[in-house]
Amino acid sequence: MAKRTVISEQKVRDAHRAGESFIVVPERAIITSLARDASRALGVEFRTAGQADTPPPKPTGPRKVAIGSDHGGFALKAELTPFLESLGWAVHDVGTHSEESCDYPDFAYATARMVADGRARLGIMIDGAGLGSAMVCNKVYRIRAASPYNEFTAWNARAHNDANVLTLGSRTLGIEVCKSIVRVFLETDFEGGRHAKRVGKISDVDEAYRGKQ
Repeated sequence: MAKRTVISEQKVRDAHRAGESFIVVPERAIITSLARDASRALGVEFRTAGQADTPPPKPTGPRKVAIGSDHGGFALKAELTPFLESLGWAVHDVGTHSEESCDYPDFAYATARMVADGRARLGIMIDGAGLGSAMVCNKVYRIRAASPYNEFTAWNARAHNDANVLTLGSRTLGIEVCKSIVRVFLETDFEGGRHAKRVGKISDVDEAYRGKQ
């Protein structure tokens, strides 16, 4: 009996590090559960030999992301902006525009409003720890802000929670980790299914308290 190829989590991660967007999977290959999880988190597809030359479908609709920061996140915002553009996103910078001391709630609110009003598909807000900004953004109607700390939590925030704003801490994460989190967050779609009911309950709470603010 011919030996079957095993596609492991490490193979997926190696492909991601090499900049590959897919892995060619031989017929009857075994794909481990960890490999499938890594595939979702990192955006690396599994393709059969016949699909290998087929490019992935291009996303439709406006790909605009709002980005904001306070003075503590200004430098990281400046580094992430060209990275976002390299991923094909139009960037709307709501400020701040210098390292002069300012208040993160002002810019977190501006970022969240861009998304809530439909002027941006997703939002990114950066302060020192990413936590205060998440609190502000989640006060805005229809915003589900998350503060992931690695690729898996970024994937989970989008795939399971339909998060629409990402908050980052400039003092807690390095630039390369932030880039990985941002890439996964932007490239992961909400899975719906059983998760839609749960996200719907988040929206129910949002609706219940909307008139009490």
